[in-house]
Amino acid sequence: MKKILVFTLLIPFFACAQPKTPQNVVDLIKKNVTCEWATETVDVFKAGNPETPLKGIAVCMFADMLTLREAVRLNCNFVITHEPVFYSHFDETAPLAGDPVYEEKAKYIKDNNLVIFRFHDHIHMTNPDGISEGMIEKLGLKSFSINGSDTYFKLPEKTVQAYCNELKKTLHMQTIRVVGNPEMKFTKLAFMAGAPGGQRHIQMLKNPEAEVILAGEANEWETYLYANDAAALGKNKAVIFIGHIKSEEAGMEYCAKWLGTFVKGVPIHFIENEPNFTTF
Repeated sequence: MKKILVFTLLIPFFACAQPKTPQNVVDLIKKNVTCEWATETVDVFKAGNPETPLKGIAVCMFADMLTLREAVRLNCNFVITHEPVFYSHFDETAPLAGDPVYEEKAKYIKDNNLVIFRFHDHIHMTNPDGISEGMIEKLGLKSFSINGSDTYFKLPEKTVQAYCNELKKTLHMQTIRVVGNPEMKFTKLAFMAGAPGGQRHIQMLKNPEAEVILAGEANEWETYLYANDAAALGKNKAVIFIGHIKSEEAGMEYCAKWLGTFVKGVPIHFIENEPNFTTF
């Protein structure tokens, strides 16, 4: 199994008081985002006691078991995750009562005194959007942005396959899914991270400013079907799927660096997720 990659920021102590608890860290986050903190949001504590004495911070895309174990190994008891912990958008645990996977994960979190906070809505809402900023930096797209957009890019002409080969190296991926002709040449790229929905993908494919979409994930009966039909009908369209994690994960690496600008005296680690499936 590939070792989880760890990016570490060891932040020195400065004149301001360092946070003593996860709650203190979240209070600092609320002061440093550029948007108002929403009253209805998934950005809340998902597990643990927010007043637990703080040892270290682990930042990740998915707080899966491999990531939680790595956090414990790194002596981090506060985990900041972008996506849910317990398998649904609102982390509803009542339907999971008695489920062995949920129960063992919850026990591990409790036994190791972990505190978990989800940071999803406001990292997208702040300016700049932290997820987009991190991904664009990772993908080397900033200089190709059209009028400063974080969605539309004009690249030097290349084939879909050649671009995928670049992506595999940049994102440490073994495989990438493509719907469309791999030999198709393109210059107009639209970046759509995460899972915005098949209908939004289809609307983008209609857009003459997008020949290729660099996407996270989608239902196969929506985006996949439309893109397949577009290719079969001779349209210069393709979709590159890199998965939900890899389409947003560099945004959480960016988040770890951003936290380091105002969270002082506490170790901050970015933990890269393992691939969540294997291919044969």
